[in-house]
Amino acid sequence: MNAAAADRPGDGPETTSAETGPSDDATGDSEAAIIVDEPEPEPETETEESERDRRFGKPGPPFDRRSPYLFGLLLGLGLLTAYAASNLFTTMGSVILQVVVSLFIAAGINPMVVFLQRRGFPRPWAVLTVILGVLGALVLFFVALVPVISDQIAKISANVPDWIEELQRNQRIQQFNDEYQILDKVQDYVASGDFVSSAFGGALGVGLAVINVLVTGFIVIVLTLYFIAAYDQTKNALYRLAPASRRDRVSKLGDRVFEGIGGYVSGAFIVALCAGLSTLVLLFAVGMGEYAVALAFVVMITDVIPMIGATIGAIIVCSITFATTDLKTGIIAVIFYIAYQQFENYVIYPRVMSRSVDVPGVVIVIAALVGASLLGVVGALLAIPTAAAILMLIREVYVRAQDQR
Repeated sequence: MNAAAADRPGDGPETTSAETGPSDDATGDSEAAIIVDEPEPEPETETEESERDRRFGKPGPPFDRRSPYLFGLLLGLGLLTAYAASNLFTTMGSVILQVVVSLFIAAGINPMVVFLQRRGFPRPWAVLTVILGVLGALVLFFVALVPVISDQIAKISANVPDWIEELQRNQRIQQFNDEYQILDKVQDYVASGDFVSSAFGGALGVGLAVINVLVTGFIVIVLTLYFIAAYDQTKNALYRLAPASRRDRVSKLGDRVFEGIGGYVSGAFIVALCAGLSTLVLLFAVGMGEYAVALAFVVMITDVIPMIGATIGAIIVCSITFATTDLKTGIIAVIFYIAYQQFENYVIYPRVMSRSVDVPGVVIVIAALVGASLLGVVGALLAIPTAAAILMLIREVYVRAQDQR
């Protein structure tokens, strides 16, 4: 009987469960020993709660978030905050503009740092070399070129009345002047010597304008040097504002944006430098070396302005060429600038900008018009790289998300 009872199917599981029971308990105890939850704070007793109510008062019911009063209060606070922020940005507009311009210039200088890094320079030494080179170029410009440019501009201003008289001798221009008296008004305005003062609001206005330009230029130079020295740190600080789950993609898109801005700024400087050097060669070739440096500098500055800058510089140089030399030399200057602008638009500009900006022509026109209307010449200069960055983000973020739906 005992053997049969031992062989019964029902007895086996009971024996097994009895044998495995302690091991399961041991396992559970070990897991409980490993996973230790922090003790939850014990609820306040009735005596402590009544004592707190006696000392600080009994709390009332929570605010109804759907209450019209609470909604109006929060809405009013939001409007006041937005108004204060807009006034703050308006007051700090010039400072913000200086910071943005400095950051753009630093992004344009950074490709030179990257170029030195690829040649084996460590990042700190590459930054130091570029900073010393930029400061040396500025010192050379102010010491060697500014006196020449100012002297030639003074000569040009002094000769403007004589050039207007030369233009009046032309029969067609004389007929045009007899009808509209434009040249007479310009000659009287320039000969009076008040055009500079009226343009800046008097002698005091001229002094304040010069001081403002010098201070602004100094601040931009200092900020640019700071930004180029801490370029990677500045980018990383901006990237850390994004959530950790999206930080990798934000950093890659941000690097692409900064590369595009840097490529455009450095490319625009190269294109403008080519325009200035070509103008310098032309003026020395046609015998206008007396004004060559000043006019080449004017062309280089105006060529940076999108769309119309090169045309403005060409018109200035051609007008002075017609006034100071004969008709043949003026025609040579016109033909030269027509040919050079075609060469710049279809050869130099595409080769220089091919790796930095990929923006349709209509977007460039719209962006330049919007930027000029908002911030003037500075806005027009910053409009194209900004439009390129926005267009790249739209393609990589919005359009890509729409394609995956």
